[in-house]
Amino acid sequence: MKEKSLGSAILQGKCPRCREGNIFPTSIFSYDKLTEVRHKCPHCEAVLTPEPDFFYGAMYISYAFSVALVINVLIILNYFFDDPEMWVYGVTVVVTNLILLPVMLRYSKVLYLYGVGKLKFDPKYTKA
Repeated sequence: MKEKSLGSAILQGKCPRCREGNIFPTSIFSYDKLTEVRHKCPHCEAVLTPEPDFFYGAMYISYAFSVALVINVLIILNYFFDDPEMWVYGVTVVVTNLILLPVMLRYSKVLYLYGVGKLKFDPKYTKA
């Protein structure tokens, strides 16, 4: 079996240790069970939530995603739509935030788990 790359595992929301088990019980793009993270990896049994409030730190990453989204929306609206009225900015930011909510929320948790979590890739778990 071919080993998954780090980037591919992060994009697919896979376990940091085996890069095969899903971190979330639903699709990364689903609005269902937005905040739920599996306690253990279904493939290698690695503990994905080392302490009860572990993912509170992911809020900082989620905040950075939201700020980047707002800045990009403002630049795009200003550049392509010749400085529309202020309500257009507000509505566009709220709508795009609601549409991208599951992606931003879940990827912030994935990045936090990969960055701060103590799990490191171990090839012996990919063949289990």
